[in-house]
Amino acid sequence: MLSYDFMRNALSAGFLVAILCPVVGTFLVLRRFSMMGDTLSHSAFAGVTLGLFLGINPSFASLFYTVASAVLIEWLRNRFKSYQEVVMAIVMTFNVGLAILIASRGRTAGVNSFLFGSILTVEFKDLVLIAVVTFLCLCFIRLFYDQLLYVTFDEEGARISGIKVPLMNYLFTILAGAAVGVSIRITGLLVISSILVLPVAAAMNLHQGFRRTLFLSVLFGLIAVLTGLVLSYHADSAPGGTIALVSVACLLVSFLLRKR
Repeated sequence: MLSYDFMRNALSAGFLVAILCPVVGTFLVLRRFSMMGDTLSHSAFAGVTLGLFLGINPSFASLFYTVASAVLIEWLRNRFKSYQEVVMAIVMTFNVGLAILIASRGRTAGVNSFLFGSILTVEFKDLVLIAVVTFLCLCFIRLFYDQLLYVTFDEEGARISGIKVPLMNYLFTILAGAAVGVSIRITGLLVISSILVLPVAAAMNLHQGFRRTLFLSVLFGLIAVLTGLVLSYHADSAPGGTIALVSVACLLVSFLLRKR
């Protein structure tokens, strides 16, 4: 398996994604923003179709469009403070409509590899892009860890203590958009939440402290992504669906570990 360049690229990219997404997902879940993963995945779908239609690299188009959608979500969230779940529906509806409209115009061949994930399409330039985004995201979380933690658990208290909460929220939302935008080659657009949310849910089920939950979510993410990629290679199945099923299996294992 490792004699193939595309498989080495896929496993390397999967390793990075399995670190990036659970780390971002931990903060998303604790903020009650689990649905943001699905909303941003639909934004990535619109970015992919737009990139294919315009002849732009779909990975870069997806990254920038998803980040732009993430900024829009945060802007709308500040204007629908009492009904923030409406924001997700607004952005998701717009991007699904845009994606379907562009796809109906043709010139979107290859979009299925982004919908379901494809280890065959992971190129070296995609690996470099994922590595850069992962490095920048982890550096940001390391530098602003205390502020992010404070804002996550007590936004009003963080504002009173002098933390620039709106700026922190915008930066973190951009972080989430970038994580989703670069992960779609591996997981596919339809099941991006399986690596953003399920490893975090499995880790939270063990009732550890925040730091341990963060590390455990990365561990479950690594198990889900790498195992899913290996199984999809041998079974000739879509990696996104395989990763999603392994993620569910990890969640079930966490229930057994909790009982013990």
